[in-house]
Amino acid sequence: MSVPLHGIIAEYETPEELLRAAKRAREAGYTRMDAYSPFPVHGLSEAIGFEDHKVPWTTFFAGLIGAIAGFALQYYISVVDYPLNVGGRPFLSWPAFIPVTFETTVLFAAFGAFIGMLAFNGLPQPYHPVFNAPRFERASQDRFFLCIEASDPLFDRANTRHFLEATGARMVSEVEE
Repeated sequence: MSVPLHGIIAEYETPEELLRAAKRAREAGYTRMDAYSPFPVHGLSEAIGFEDHKVPWTTFFAGLIGAIAGFALQYYISVVDYPLNVGGRPFLSWPAFIPVTFETTVLFAAFGAFIGMLAFNGLPQPYHPVFNAPRFERASQDRFFLCIEASDPLFDRANTRHFLEATGARMVSEVEE
C-alpha cells in the first residue's frame, strides 16, 4: 500500500533563489504551495499568492469591542448603578472615561490578534508532513524550501519534480503525509 503524498519540496541555498522559484511556480500556474525560510523574505508572500487579511480585521473588531465594552462599563457604573455627584460634574463625564476606554481597546485588540493568529494559522501545530522531509531541519538555520502540494490542480508527480529541479533547487524530494 502506498503512502499518500503531501507534495514535493525543493531546497534552495539563498532567499533570492527561493523567491525566483516561487515566482516561476506561480507563473506556471501552481496555486497550492508554501515556502519555508529561517527569516522573512520580502516579496515571498506575494510570490506564493498569499493574500490573507483575517488577522488585521479580527484585531480591529476586537479593539472596537474593547472600546465599547470599556466605555459601557464606565457608563453603567457612573450613571446607572452608582451615580456620584463629584464637584458638580455631570454623571456622564466622558473625558474621564478616555484612559480606561483606551486601555480596554488595546487589551482586547492584543487578545484578538493573539487568538486570531492561533486560530487562522492553525497553531499550535505539533506535526506537519514537511517536518519529515529530508534536511528540513535546516529551514530554521540556513536553507530555504518551496513545497508544491499534491492538492494543487496542476500537480503531477513527475512534472512537478522536473519543474522544481529546473528552478535550480539543490535537492528535490517527495513529502509523504
